[in-house]
Amino acid sequence: MNGRFVFYSHDGVGLGHLRRNLAIAAALTEAEPNASVLLASGCDELGAHGLAPNVDVLVLPGLKKVANGRYSARRLRMSGHEVRALRSAQLEAAVRSFRPDVILVDKHPVGVRGELRPALEALRERGGRAVLGLRDILDDAASVAEEWSATGVIEQMEHYADRVLIYGDPRVHDLVGEYGLPASLAALSRYCGYVVNAEPARGQAVEALPAFATRLGRRPTVLATAGGGEDGFGLLGAFVRAARDAAWDAAVVCGPQLSAARRHELRARSLESGVEFHVNEPDVGSWFSHVDALVCMGGYNTLCEATSRGTPTLCVPRVRPRREQLIRARAFARLGLLRVVEPDALTTDLLRREVAGLVGASRRRLAERALAALGFDGAPAAAAELLALARARDGRFARRRPVAVPGR
Repeated sequence: MNGRFVFYSHDGVGLGHLRRNLAIAAALTEAEPNASVLLASGCDELGAHGLAPNVDVLVLPGLKKVANGRYSARRLRMSGHEVRALRSAQLEAAVRSFRPDVILVDKHPVGVRGELRPALEALRERGGRAVLGLRDILDDAASVAEEWSATGVIEQMEHYADRVLIYGDPRVHDLVGEYGLPASLAALSRYCGYVVNAEPARGQAVEALPAFATRLGRRPTVLATAGGGEDGFGLLGAFVRAARDAAWDAAVVCGPQLSAARRHELRARSLESGVEFHVNEPDVGSWFSHVDALVCMGGYNTLCEATSRGTPTLCVPRVRPRREQLIRARAFARLGLLRVVEPDALTTDLLRREVAGLVGASRRRLAERALAALGFDGAPAAAAELLALARARDGRFARRRPVAVPGR
């Protein structure tokens, strides 16, 4: 099989959408070495780093999220309408020239402000399939219902989606039931389990570790990261203050999307407090197995990678403009996988106490608990669904099977 796939992610905030697509692309080309995947994304911070064989990137002009459902150009001096038109033209041209068998669309059924619609129509003209990928939690149910109603998401999904892949487990959060998907979409939905990027070989991971984590006779090491970093300054600043004169060594990864002014300020504070400072570490997840504790926000990828590796974790989730991270963090905390401090309650002293309580926790017990509670095979499961659609050239794959619900 020489299947071709386009994976679309809008990446208005953070790196999560792209990292999930990278993980699924790696699993897909491993399962089918002759397949090709084109990642279409407005996030260029990762460049070609970590791309699996037969995977390449179509970089779209970047977007910046200004409110729920509202985006502007990240760097270009263009109106929102102009940048949407430019991205839309790129996407349609890519579909017409690359001729994919399947498009995997992350979260937005027709892309940001409908920018993917011409590409989806071009895909349909040649008999290709469209798949919508949804992370386990989008927001609280009332907010999702209001947003979907205002933008016609259900109708878009029914019109374009041949499959809905849910990157999670209904025993943790039942997306189909919580958000009231109609029977027509429930029949197309598949719970894949949680998508986790593969951990690199140990030698490769150790080589990429921060200096303090490889010292002989070292003190406990604690890492703080805020994903893409655009709104992580408050958490990372509190961590740097807490690390001053603490009984553990510390490192910060601020993320590539933190503003230059904030980045310089955080770097200076880190230097004063003896905290090792990093800007962008695409493989920061590989550090999780080698540090004694992690302080982070509640992004999907960070929490899934940390819990799957048994990393003692303190989560300070984002609560605005969406409550998605808070809902996930609370759900994982109920399973005993991490600790949660909500941002309004965060203080330097509380953070220092919580970290002290994490250092020395049993990684083995945490990993066993996570594996018992969650499934982390989402990338290969999603890849298998995409390959099955690409192989169904006669169009006779089922659109009306009942939803697959693991454990029920």
